[in-house]
Amino acid sequence: MKRFSCALQSTMRAIHKVDELNWRFALDDIATITAGQGSLPKLRIACSEAEADIYLHGAQVTSWRPADTEEVIFLSDHSRFEDGKAIRGGIPICFPWFRAKADDPKAPAHGFVRTKAWQLDSIQQEQGSVVVTLSTENDETTQRWWPQEFRIEHRITVGAELKLELTVTNMDSGPFLFEEALHTYHRVGEIDQIRVAGLDGAAYLDNTDANREKMQRGDIVMTQPTDNAYLNTQSALELIDPALRRRIRIVKSGSRSTVAWNPWESGAKALADLGDDEWPRFACVEASNILGCAVSLASGERHTMTATISVASS
Repeated sequence: MKRFSCALQSTMRAIHKVDELNWRFALDDIATITAGQGSLPKLRIACSEAEADIYLHGAQVTSWRPADTEEVIFLSDHSRFEDGKAIRGGIPICFPWFRAKADDPKAPAHGFVRTKAWQLDSIQQEQGSVVVTLSTENDETTQRWWPQEFRIEHRITVGAELKLELTVTNMDSGPFLFEEALHTYHRVGEIDQIRVAGLDGAAYLDNTDANREKMQRGDIVMTQPTDNAYLNTQSALELIDPALRRRIRIVKSGSRSTVAWNPWESGAKALADLGDDEWPRFACVEASNILGCAVSLASGERHTMTATISVASS
């Protein structure tokens, strides 16, 4: 009975928060806030150019469907939707480190901002698109793992293109170094049929092979576990998907590295929030600044990394 009472109180708090957010930010039928999975607040966008879902948890886009187009973003059916847990799929934000924290194996993988609730700052309509701005900053929970003071703003433009602008501001008294990634799970037809163009001749570190440095020859293909970090590259990318008969284009700025990842069958079995049959349905290809491309910010400085995603039939 006590557990039921706590669950009911949690649900009532979630409903109250959703009502308050709608009162402050909703735009008629274009942008509304609902109680999503796990009762987490979810922003639902439905404009003339596209539809999208964005959770305040992690400021995470979990769906984007341009008009007359199939879903572009993969979301696991086994994903956890709860405080302190990452949503598997969508576009998680990795900050201030990528993968494991080098000096603390107990720290959360990919940092801490993807597992905390962000603040919704504004929703604006711009012609056929909708612009959503969310933010987060350091607090007691972040300083347990990373003592620096910071503020992050995530500006998401939902339209015929999906534009993601991640701005980090150093609020500390001294400089700091950080890694970041917009860890995009692109929905694909069959992982072993896709190709990623745009990185021919680029050097990369292969994390499945002790981070040995290698050279990309031709397009990226994924026919085995893939975890590549392409360094010192700012080129646009094109994910070619013959099964879904489309091309996904990723244009980035303020990003000097690109990550390509799929765990394959062996790696998927180790992920409790990913179904055994889901790994062939996504490819992570993302804008980032990691490893030797980490960003150094002086006190008061800011840095913006942008990724713009578009889709065309092929």
